[in-house]
Amino acid sequence: MRIGSAKQSYAADAALFDSVTQQRWALAGGGLLLLFPFVANEYWLYLACLVAINIASTMGLNILTGYTGLVSLGQAAFMGLGAYTVAILQLRYGTPMLLNLLGGGVVAMLAGVLVGLPSLRVKGLYLAIATIAAGVIAHFVFSHFSQLTGGTAGLSVPPATIFGRQLDTSFKLYWVIVPITGLLLLGAANLFRTRIGRAFIAIRDRDISAEVLGIPLLRYKLLSFAISSFYAGVAGGLFAYFFRAVTPESFPLLMSIFFLAAVIVGGMGTVLGSVLGAVFMTLVPELLKLVVSALPLSGNATLILSPVRTIVFGALIVLFLIFEPLGLAEMWRRTRRTFHLWPFRT
Repeated sequence: MRIGSAKQSYAADAALFDSVTQQRWALAGGGLLLLFPFVANEYWLYLACLVAINIASTMGLNILTGYTGLVSLGQAAFMGLGAYTVAILQLRYGTPMLLNLLGGGVVAMLAGVLVGLPSLRVKGLYLAIATIAAGVIAHFVFSHFSQLTGGTAGLSVPPATIFGRQLDTSFKLYWVIVPITGLLLLGAANLFRTRIGRAFIAIRDRDISAEVLGIPLLRYKLLSFAISSFYAGVAGGLFAYFFRAVTPESFPLLMSIFFLAAVIVGGMGTVLGSVLGAVFMTLVPELLKLVVSALPLSGNATLILSPVRTIVFGALIVLFLIFEPLGLAEMWRRTRRTFHLWPFRT
């Protein structure tokens, strides 16, 4: 039994959905996702696939930074490892798409464990610098091991094939990218109902106390790096199949900053925050681009105003962090509480 919002058992407290209403909303959201590709044009399908890829990578970084408290600026490098692994497997061996994505995730995971080794000795800004160094090394490998990676020219990825059908349009890729992202989100949501997820949170809140309680810090920090990097590798593999080209410039440091900003804006330490942050970070520049292109300006003026999108976007993030530091997820929770308590005031 439940009295109000109080949980009467551990199972109820750890439940994925804490009410029938949430289950219904989840089913409604799934129905909308099924209907969306049949009513959307090519541009919105492109955005939907891009948003799904960004959600997968943001969720991986949120596991590491939001839940475990380990700051990383190497997410783009891990995505690059996954993308190059998928491209090489597809070009040289023609292995199935899902196997390639798994391979990309595993390669990125192994790299993540290696990068995470210093995390026992350093943290905060120093750990962030260490992950930046990993990104620089990865970029060097992508650029100079030309026999394997194609050098600065990169690799062209043939269309993915499932059951003999080529996935060469956004409509077809949507049915692979969105379900895989959904499975990754479901995995993350369930992870933090387990002992491993609780250990991650304990390390984030107070790592010394967690160690006193018997949580082996190095093991769980490396595990967090591994899971986060696996998510990034799978997202990178989806990126390779979606854009059909992989180059060293596809995964710059700016992309890592993009994902870290998505975690902060969406809400650190929440699955919903990963979704909202990735959607916000992906769609706001696109909306600004549409606004600028719709203005009655000459071509030169449009080129001059294009950098303004970046300035406006940065200003939005700064203002958002000042006035809502807990992120979009907290705004959503406040809205839910308002409707739950309506018409009464708190």
